[in-house]
Amino acid sequence: MESTIKKLDKSFLTADQKKVWDGFEDDLREHAEHIGKNAGNIKHQREHFSMMSEDVYDLVKAFGGGRAIYHDHCPMYNEGKGAIWLSETKEVRNPYFGAKMPTCGTVEEVIQ
Repeated sequence: MESTIKKLDKSFLTADQKKVWDGFEDDLREHAEHIGKNAGNIKHQREHFSMMSEDVYDLVKAFGGGRAIYHDHCPMYNEGKGAIWLSETKEVRNPYFGAKMPTCGTVEEVIQ
């Protein structure tokens, strides 16, 4: 994801869209870098995945998804504080608890 962010052609963005993107770009790069460079530390990866998911959610809300995007929520992650993620499928596949609790969570919203 880090390399994809670097390659993004911003020339197709409107001025308003570019402002929105510019507000998230550095954080997305940082989260992608932490996830990619911490293969042995799943806890650290999940922390950055959670923050990245919030940013990506805001981007999808601003730009649209071009298709149905499912905004899912895990109520148990982060000591019960919860966390979100986006999915292309209606079926809940929890990235925070993986094989321990693969279906923990709910679809909170469908973004078109």
